[in-house]
Amino acid sequence: MSTATFTTSMGTFKAKLYTQEMPITCGNFIDLANSGFYDGIYFHRVIPGFMNQFGCPHAKDPNSSSSGTGGPNPGTSFQGCDGKTYTRTNEGGIPDEIGQPHQQISNKPGTLSMANTGQPQSGGSQFFINVTHNSFLDWFDRSTPSAHPVFAQVTEGYDIAEKISKVRTNNDNPITPIKMISVRVA
Repeated sequence: MSTATFTTSMGTFKAKLYTQEMPITCGNFIDLANSGFYDGIYFHRVIPGFMNQFGCPHAKDPNSSSSGTGGPNPGTSFQGCDGKTYTRTNEGGIPDEIGQPHQQISNKPGTLSMANTGQPQSGGSQFFINVTHNSFLDWFDRSTPSAHPVFAQVTEGYDIAEKISKVRTNNDNPITPIKMISVRVA
């Protein structure tokens, strides 16, 4: 089992990665986390009763107007948890992991889900932590066109995710910036 440890300016939480169900998404996340990609990035979108979004490299500046638009370097490669090598698209996106029965994991509270633009292969480095059951974001829920694959579940420190979701914001951006000090996967 692979466990990610998230050390933030508000506390630490841990999540179990679904490496068998989501080998591409998890491999991408592990590569980014263990290379230090996420270190020093701020949460750029926090919506109470919904989710906390994180992972945009432009959010190293907590007030950047480009926050939410960035991703990993285009054309870079990583190893999936299935042992295969994958190359990110020209926009830094990865292959979508949707459509298989074993991938039907709902966006329940405490799950981590890949953020994307709604276009194929547009997920890259940004993800969100659900703080309510957002079933309308499930790729297998046909009530909306959203397709956000879940790749992890918070196993320790979920109270930190809830605290983050309740901070004061201005246009969904925390007024007091919340920094990701480090993310590591073991």
